[in-house]
Amino acid sequence: MNRKEFLTKSAALLLGTLTTSQLPAKNNKEKIKKLNLIPDPNQIIDLPKNFSYKVISKEKEMMNDGLLVPPNADGMACFKGDNNLLILIRNHEIGHVPNVENLFTTNPYGKGFKNYFNKYGDRFYDSSINQTECFGGTTTIVYDSVKEKVMSQFLSLGGTLVNCSGGITPWNTWITCEETTKKQGIGVNKNHGYAFEVNSNSLPELTNAVPLESMGRFRREAVAIDSKSGNIYQTEDREHGLFYRFIPKQKTKLVKGGKLQALSIQNHEGEHTSNWSKKIFRKNKKYDVNWIDLDNVKSPKDDLRNRGEKLGCVTFARPEGIIFSDTSIYFTCTSGGKNRSGQIWKYSIIKNGIDTIELFYESKDKTELNMPDNIIISPWGDIIVCEDGKGRDRLVGIKSDGALYYIANNALNNAEFAGTTFSPDGKILFVNIYDPTMTLAIKGPWSQLYS
Repeated sequence: MNRKEFLTKSAALLLGTLTTSQLPAKNNKEKIKKLNLIPDPNQIIDLPKNFSYKVISKEKEMMNDGLLVPPNADGMACFKGDNNLLILIRNHEIGHVPNVENLFTTNPYGKGFKNYFNKYGDRFYDSSINQTECFGGTTTIVYDSVKEKVMSQFLSLGGTLVNCSGGITPWNTWITCEETTKKQGIGVNKNHGYAFEVNSNSLPELTNAVPLESMGRFRREAVAIDSKSGNIYQTEDREHGLFYRFIPKQKTKLVKGGKLQALSIQNHEGEHTSNWSKKIFRKNKKYDVNWIDLDNVKSPKDDLRNRGEKLGCVTFARPEGIIFSDTSIYFTCTSGGKNRSGQIWKYSIIKNGIDTIELFYESKDKTELNMPDNIIISPWGDIIVCEDGKGRDRLVGIKSDGALYYIANNALNNAEFAGTTFSPDGKILFVNIYDPTMTLAIKGPWSQLYS
């Protein structure tokens, strides 16, 4: 059982009982002082001076479609809606729920799910005639940024498993990723391990779940799309995960298929990039790369990474969050580095030349950066990462020269931050606390962080 699975099982102990006496923060004031953050009297999230937050969505709240807000909030994206509306699409990293007595009253969506499923079950990816055991997917939040009020919430994708992170497309949809390769079997009618495209509608609508099979079947964490070429870069959350590139036949119609490749580094073919036992890859050194074509991408044996490695592809230490910025792709390796406290890699797209990759950042100490996961580029150009390590996780800013600063500290519990995303105008930072599910809107004088 991994840490997230443990948190999932313990979530019920926390729901509706968020009192300070039950969630003590040992030595928290001293720690927050070092981070240059102000302790939150409500013990939810510590922020810099003059910043504030609002909890806009919580686990087990009733949504507008009659379902409850499900647990395990992970990756998320923000889209501009009409007038003052913002549209958030939020992943839920829920695994297989085996068939038990009264499943329709004990599932993550609540008592209203039975009627909902009877009406919309044909849009779920994995379901039988009258039930499903796959409760991952996405929910959508429609938020009025002026009234600072949630206008509606609803399920927007269903019947998938372990929806971890994903990526926003240039045509304003959300690609959500299954971080599992669970095979068809008892209670599971289809193979899992695919990406799915979700509509960013403000009106309650369940997207018809169609797997993007040509993008490959693997334990996918996240995707980032080069807005110029349309190529899609993908991470695989494994100790020896590949870094993938998908070249679509048609940029905005991913279901039309395409070619899947994985990255190799010249003169380092087949190597592991972790620097665990020996420092092979140096910070800020550019390495030329090649891309190797992969076949049998539906990978019924879940061996895509193994076959790629044998062909000369390099592997990474738990590649997770990924983001596109101009001509570069940044992605995190959560357990990379000598101390296994994290790496950030930068892939550069070179016009009329050979693309390169370099180690942009490697954590030397877990106190400075502890297992980076989701990643974004801030409106002012710095990297912001969510930590997913043991203890109280933080939102960490990283400048172009590698200098760190801290935006937030989880004062609630030891769950990770996830899904950090800015509103299109750059005024609001949204972020999830993984467990119990809680989505926060953060506002403040952002310029004081980078001035």
